[in-house]
Amino acid sequence: MTSSFLQPRGPGEDRETHTFRGGGRSRAAGSVNLERQAEGSEGAGTVLSYNPHINLTLTQQRQRLPIFKYRSQIMYLTEKYRTVVIIGETGSGKTTQIPQYLHEANWTGNGYVVGITQPRRVAATTVSPSLPTYLPLLVCLSVCVCRQVASRVADERGAMLGREVGYSIRFDSCCDPKQTRIKFLTDGMLVREMMKDPLLKDYSVMILDEAHERTLHTDIIVGLLRKIMKKRDDLRLIVSSATLDAELFKNFFETNPTRDSSRDTAVILTVEGRVFSVQPRYVKRPVANYVTSTVETVLALHREERNGDVLAFLTGQEEVDTAVAHLGWVWPRVEHASRSNKGMQLMAVPLYGGLPYGDQLKVFQRAPPNTRKVVVATNIAETSVTLPGIVFVVDCGFVKLRTFSLTTYLESLMVVPVSQSSAVQRAGRAGRVRTGKVFRLYTEDSYEKLEQTTVPEMQRSNLAPVILQLKALGVDNVLRFHFLSPPPADSMLHALELLYALGALDDDCQLTQPLGHNMAEFPLPPMFARMLLTSDTFGCSDEAVTITAMLQVHHVFNQTSRQKASAEAARRKFCVYEGDHMTLLNVYKAFIRFNKDPRWCQQHFLNYKGLCHAVSIREQLIKLLKRFKIPLTSCEGDPEPVQRCIVSGFFPNAARLHYTGSYRTVRGDHTLLIHPSSILHSERSPPWVVFNEVIQTSKQYMRDVTVIKPGWLYELAPHFYEYGTERELAEAKRRRTDAS
Repeated sequence: MTSSFLQPRGPGEDRETHTFRGGGRSRAAGSVNLERQAEGSEGAGTVLSYNPHINLTLTQQRQRLPIFKYRSQIMYLTEKYRTVVIIGETGSGKTTQIPQYLHEANWTGNGYVVGITQPRRVAATTVSPSLPTYLPLLVCLSVCVCRQVASRVADERGAMLGREVGYSIRFDSCCDPKQTRIKFLTDGMLVREMMKDPLLKDYSVMILDEAHERTLHTDIIVGLLRKIMKKRDDLRLIVSSATLDAELFKNFFETNPTRDSSRDTAVILTVEGRVFSVQPRYVKRPVANYVTSTVETVLALHREERNGDVLAFLTGQEEVDTAVAHLGWVWPRVEHASRSNKGMQLMAVPLYGGLPYGDQLKVFQRAPPNTRKVVVATNIAETSVTLPGIVFVVDCGFVKLRTFSLTTYLESLMVVPVSQSSAVQRAGRAGRVRTGKVFRLYTEDSYEKLEQTTVPEMQRSNLAPVILQLKALGVDNVLRFHFLSPPPADSMLHALELLYALGALDDDCQLTQPLGHNMAEFPLPPMFARMLLTSDTFGCSDEAVTITAMLQVHHVFNQTSRQKASAEAARRKFCVYEGDHMTLLNVYKAFIRFNKDPRWCQQHFLNYKGLCHAVSIREQLIKLLKRFKIPLTSCEGDPEPVQRCIVSGFFPNAARLHYTGSYRTVRGDHTLLIHPSSILHSERSPPWVVFNEVIQTSKQYMRDVTVIKPGWLYELAPHFYEYGTERELAEAKRRRTDAS
């Protein structure tokens, strides 16, 4: 790889496959605006960050924030308009400061609360150097966005968390109904509050933070708030959004029917932050393998560019580990041969959800002298973490998203091209400390053809949870609900069919009593809720609640590229033929048996913090079961009741072994494989299975798989499946056709 890899070429020069050239004209990436900071995304874990303003008082730190000079304007607009859409760049302080400004302006008088929603419950988060804190030089914070931000705001106000400032997340709440005036909560928890208080009578102002993420719950809230604000003239709404979505939100909430702008009820305010320009460079031709090209690009810029750390984006853990391993192996040999860049060394570190705590620390530690740090990350680093010292970004141009197929009726994780807004967010990571560069592994023409924004979850997800919650909120005709971005009608109809099959809806599409109403109250997807609510009939509610809690934890097993063989050997100690669900049950029981010992977890490559979180979730789920008068029963080591219980909730996700060695879904006959992470991947393939979810790369893989017997499907879901030989089923189908 030569220096020409990074430099623009003249028209007469030869072109290499991965040669970059400068952007041809001014664009958003040249002066990147960043919206998100340390809130919500993919990951989990605990991370560290450096705070350079430790010597400033809290008041001085708050006044240094860009949002401070807009304080009076925000208060004026909130008083004058019913909806204020704020475009706030990264580091502006909008998340922590706007709620305090409202509180100080007496919007919390007469017992009212200012609510702030966050679109994600869990993320790998850091303390941004631009946000106020008086924590030590290296700051360690918990994984939860709401808890983190609430804790920071409580510190700034000199208050105890849970009193004046509180938070509410799934399975954890820290609020005092009589004292809390600033409340951070996930969008999912706000939906659940609406079930009890449809008009949100306790709130004077609702702030939708990071609304541009467009999660399912965010879009539900937006539609419901539009209805609420028609009935509550006193309620104010502040929407924090990325630039490309600002007009969409303003127009959705605008109620002025005339062209007289003085009568507008919604307004947009742009808050400028502190960012440096970022120079985009594109490849001349599409790359064949973006993982390989990422490694080559990092090595090339390391040879040619002056000091400054690198952030490279890939789509998943496996790709990240592969790139880190290649960089660690290739660079010493290249450096030895060329002695380029004055002998500067290269240190590659990974960053993704579920990364072990010790490995996370390396991401935020300063590199040794004369060493460039390269962070290879998933989109967790796009907006969820603040990485000091990043000057160069390598963008592979892809991201892994959850999508629902109307062809297969399966929801899967797919690798898809990023949107322009995501590309701008990634580029902005390079503009935090000085002028930076972003190397995009796609052509400029490809960039122009990207979707402007990521497709909202409402238009690409399984809508069964949405329908269930809307029904519980009293929305009878969900097909006519006013969505910000209407979902496909076929997706809505499929969701109704699924809920009917699960027993949540009756023939009139009303919630059944008690099953449907109880399912709606569970903070879990409908299939999980059905499994738990029927678990007592199988005599295994204890095991079912444990398995459900474990499945809420990402990456129970810590994977490390350096000790793969040892990690796999440790995992095999817990494995059983029945599949992944029973294996997770074994892990939990062993964790409890060894007194939740972190050293034992380390020895067995288990995620200690994740397992502790599973313990907490399990306790919350048991409380819910007790509320529904479902006793805690155990099958005492017999796996069959547990397997049958899993089928009772996940029967739509059944597959049978095909003679080709792959699996075919029972409904739809779509080809699937068992994911390599499953304990059944290397075992003798069982003839029948059910699974939790599908991951799609070059092929479609089932994840979290359990062995079943085919007769259970007909026994537990006779309304969903027919039972018999192929000839018998064909004859039955012929008779139905003749009858019609």
